[in-house]
Amino acid sequence: MWRPLARAGAPLLRTPVSGCGAALPSCAGLRTLLPVPTFEDVSIPEKPKLRFVERAPLVPKVRREPRNLRDIRGPSTEATGFTEGTSGILALGGGYLHWGHFEMIRLTINRSMDPKNMFAIWRVPAPFKPITRKGVGHRMGGGKGAIDHYVTPVKAGRLIVEMGGRFEFKQVEGFLNQVAHKLPFRAKAVSRETLAEMQKQQEEKERNNQNPWTFERIATANMLGIRKVLSPYDLSHRGRYWGKFYLPQRV
Repeated sequence: MWRPLARAGAPLLRTPVSGCGAALPSCAGLRTLLPVPTFEDVSIPEKPKLRFVERAPLVPKVRREPRNLRDIRGPSTEATGFTEGTSGILALGGGYLHWGHFEMIRLTINRSMDPKNMFAIWRVPAPFKPITRKGVGHRMGGGKGAIDHYVTPVKAGRLIVEMGGRFEFKQVEGFLNQVAHKLPFRAKAVSRETLAEMQKQQEEKERNNQNPWTFERIATANMLGIRKVLSPYDLSHRGRYWGKFYLPQRV
């Protein structure tokens, strides 16, 4: 090995040795490690696990509501930030959570978490919106069907579950993403830092946008008569929300 190096003229490391048994100074593999968090100000509640969610409200609604898709369209104004925890599941689109989704979230997180160092809380209410359905083979007409089950409407940007305690985000990111992939809408696991970074990137994208032809300018100027095919929601949301879907690439 040394002969090819000598022929190539590669410089060799020469260190003066004081004695025959002296060790050579080595600096390879040294890393600058961050200090370990102490979590001194974190307190675990008496019941750290997710509580059971009822399949139907205790006082069921007698009136059968219309479909009303406005409750899953657009950005959420509730539960958009953390309160007690540091990690959670963020909805990236709108949709309905059934009772089976609540049970899947509860069982997966309660089995994967460490109750001595972690706690989890719900950030969405129990199912309260009635969904009607008619029987198989029923003829058309006869009014609205009977109430079949209840759901919880969720908008984009809302936290589903929040976790806190003495842990780091990488310890819970795996099973939180596992839960997020099973939801009926797009979702992902986030922490306080990643959520703040997402909001910062969106603001920076709007501030440094070099394209003058934005959706807001085209719709405001009514170019090519586009206002005829736009809804009031498109104007208020500036084209970022198409039904229950969130389009973050639009500026």
